Amino acid sequence: MDGVAGATDQRGRMLVTEEETRDGYVRDIVSGREVRATPEEVEAVQVFARRLIEDFDYPKSHIQTRPQFRVRARPSEERARTYPVDIAVFSAERKLEDDVDIIVECKRKNRSDGEKQLKLYLSMSSARIGVWFNGDDHLYLYKRYKTDGTLEWSVLPNIPKFGQTVEDIGLLKRRELQAPTDLKAHFRTIRNYLAGNATGITRDQSLAEAIMSLLFCKIYDELNTPPEDLPRFRTAVDEPVERVFSRATELFQHVKEEYPDVFQEHEIIALDPESLQYVVGELQNFAITESSRDAIGDAFEVFIGPAVRGEEGQFFTPRNVVQMMVDILDPQPNETLIDPSCGSGGFLVVALEHVWKKMENQGERNGWSETVLERRKREVASRGFRGLDKDSFLTKVTKAYMAIIGDGRGGVFCEDSLAEPQNWSAMTQERTKLGSFDVVITNPPFGSKIKVTGRQKLSQYRLGHRWRQPRGEDWREEGSVRTDQSPQVLFIERCIQLLKPGGRLGIVLPESLFGMSNYGYVQKYLLENFKLISFISLPDEVFQPYTHAKTCVVILENSPPSDDDIHMAIADWCGHDSRGKPTNRVNDDGSIELLDDLPKIAENLAPLMDWHSND
Repeated sequence: MDGVAGATDQRGRMLVTEEETRDGYVRDIVSGREVRATPEEVEAVQVFARRLIEDFDYPKSHIQTRPQFRVRARPSEERARTYPVDIAVFSAERKLEDDVDIIVECKRKNRSDGEKQLKLYLSMSSARIGVWFNGDDHLYLYKRYKTDGTLEWSVLPNIPKFGQTVEDIGLLKRRELQAPTDLKAHFRTIRNYLAGNATGITRDQSLAEAIMSLLFCKIYDELNTPPEDLPRFRTAVDEPVERVFSRATELFQHVKEEYPDVFQEHEIIALDPESLQYVVGELQNFAITESSRDAIGDAFEVFIGPAVRGEEGQFFTPRNVVQMMVDILDPQPNETLIDPSCGSGGFLVVALEHVWKKMENQGERNGWSETVLERRKREVASRGFRGLDKDSFLTKVTKAYMAIIGDGRGGVFCEDSLAEPQNWSAMTQERTKLGSFDVVITNPPFGSKIKVTGRQKLSQYRLGHRWRQPRGEDWREEGSVRTDQSPQVLFIERCIQLLKPGGRLGIVLPESLFGMSNYGYVQKYLLENFKLISFISLPDEVFQPYTHAKTCVVILENSPPSDDDIHMAIADWCGHDSRGKPTNRVNDDGSIELLDDLPKIAENLAPLMDWHSND
């Protein structure tokens, strides 16, 4: 079981997430005690306890999980029946009954039943705030007394951070926003809420488009709000929903005006006001632009869902795989780079960050002003970075994300990368020429169910023609064009066609291309025509739980083959298991280490590359 010491994966490798615990138990993050690893405990109680500590800044000294705090059924009677509470938050370290401020219940109930239970517990205690959280959805309930002594209930957009009052919710200044610790979990909560409550939206892509528009409003607001000002992306306690909706709509209008090539003037944020306020409340405390994750890629993964992505072979590349490939290929500010299957822009964004870091170092050495540095960053992004994808929604996401972080959106086009270049738009043809790129980096779609057909398209590629292996002889190319071909095979050749002589390619491919005899012609094509630099075998879990395809990373140079050694690497760990849970290990000194071989591989291979030896 994930999160439980003593558990192993399918290879018998030990998995641990906290301190050493017995099989079937997990160590409570607050008390340090071993507790049974029930789904409720692992997926809800421990998740929200961690949020209280990491996102809301509550010290463990003010939180009680084990032993459980108990609410008396009748507060006037000492021996009355009591109800255990999953998490209690106190206003003081002494944790007296009168000091309890927040009660958190994590039962697997629906929202209506959760609300009834919270009202009961809040009525019987001094707590003012109740939280129901079942791992997928949440409710923040506030209790106050009217002048006549009767109870009044209201739903909060969020709970106060440590040191805040309820009245402070939604009033954090821009400088007080902090990076989220688990952004994907918050997106998952938002997605579950919207799927069950948003009015007028039923399709996953419609939900994704709505949340993307709102997310870019959030990012735009962060980048354009002075440190001491209140962000416009906020919702306060008892603030009319119409006011929040109006502020978000006005913010989206600014986004559309700044990026007219990304958003159309007629576009709206297609959420009802109540749903929009929910999303704003969930995200308002965070600085999305300071997140260590690709926020847009994470949001897309959550909102589109594995079924839709699986049909098109769209399995988004984990950030650590992207980072490893970028570090090895080491793109430079004066070079051109393209991802011909750019998806939501993960490779482009990480490569851009890599190049900008080099420019920042150069600017520091040369004494560039901040204005000069920012101008040169934008010039490099616009001049040197290109992305293609045949999915119009994905290219829109990539354009918008690149626009928000520093431009380069003008180099992203909605095109079928495998089509004949003369069939691309005039702008794409002008700015994306074969044989013009220093670096190609990509993870093309692959899968047994998707095939490329069409004689005209296939005839562009040697690998689109038939190859034959007579008995006892080597593979040889025949003249006839195939009826179909797997996209990953054609992408290899298209990527190489995009490279300048001496340019370098990093590509994620199914390992079957190099292990199955029926793909021997692909191996022959590569080994006899190009300089193969490195082959990195990735763990089975890299793209799980979305697909079980065994993959590898191939690094090659568009140069004649040589007798140089091919740098081989095998990664046993990729940072998560087959269900997407982190693979952590407790070291002898008690520290927790994420088991991930990919940064080590990049660290070892990058110095062996001599890409820039002649610069």
